[in-house]
Amino acid sequence: MTTIALNRQAVLGRIERAARESGRSASEIALLAVSKTVTASYIEEALRAGQTAFGESYVQEAVKKITLLGSDALDWHFIGPIQSNKTRAIAEHFQWVHTIDRDKVAARLSAARPRGLPPLNVCIQVNVSGEASKSGVTPGSERALAEAISGLPALRLRGLMTIPEPTEDVGLQRRRYSRLRELRDGLVRAGYALDTLSMGMSDDLEAAIAEGATIVRVGTAIFGHREI
Repeated sequence: MTTIALNRQAVLGRIERAARESGRSASEIALLAVSKTVTASYIEEALRAGQTAFGESYVQEAVKKITLLGSDALDWHFIGPIQSNKTRAIAEHFQWVHTIDRDKVAARLSAARPRGLPPLNVCIQVNVSGEASKSGVTPGSERALAEAISGLPALRLRGLMTIPEPTEDVGLQRRRYSRLRELRDGLVRAGYALDTLSMGMSDDLEAAIAEGATIVRVGTAIFGHREI
């Protein structure tokens, strides 16, 4: 097995253990391989190992990879900040967008989604740690954005996403992720059919899984450290 294949297998083992310890099934948790800044050849290695879902943050770089590798057998997720002038490229090339935090961006994505493609799966990004440097709506503002997205025909609202502050404090990790789960549950009670919590990365996926993550976004633990 290649290094990437071995790394991926190790991450899947972590997901399996974390799910078991939380009384969950690992089948409930999808692994999103964060492939931003890595070459197409690395993605092909991961693909040969069985990985089909990849996360990208930089539109121009991602479009080159998607054009080269295709999208029939792969699921491409946009997980970076969204600039208004990049919404067309995102809407045309991706199956998922995790980082919607403005109704204007949501409207532009919907308008740019090509006819003939299924609705774009989207998540609302929530800034649960309140960092000024982080994108995302403030907790409590997700309801208004969910209402706006629900009226857009080319988008399908799937759930919530967050990127809390990095910390080794497992208790704090879990509190941040618990907060996102509570916000998601509140939207479900309000009538939104949500099934996704996109949360957890290489260093804290166990805490995220314990609090209900359905997608964990893992880059370093699969592809190694990169200059970003």
